Amino acid sequence: MNKYEMLYIVSSAADEQAREAVIAKISGVVTKAGGTIDNVDKIGLKKFAYPINDRNDGFYVLMNFNASSTVPAEIERVAHLTNHFVRHMFVRK
Repeated sequence: MNKYEMLYIVSSAADEQAREAVIAKISGVVTKAGGTIDNVDKIGLKKFAYPINDRNDGFYVLMNFNASSTVPAEIERVAHLTNHFVRHMFVRK
């Protein structure tokens, strides 16, 4: 198992229920693959340095988790199919 940190942005156009659904979906990918989630920190709404998809702000979420090396690729696959998902970044600790 590897330790990962993932920062991702959910669209500001999503209401609270849709935002929670995206967070649950991403967390579910980790747990379904046998990984464990250490914490999910909902940072909140922040302005972008430059417009992304004609938006100037988004909801930032920081997630720390332990999982096998195949999980980040699966998260990327699911993220590209998910509505309201803007950007993401992984760091292996």
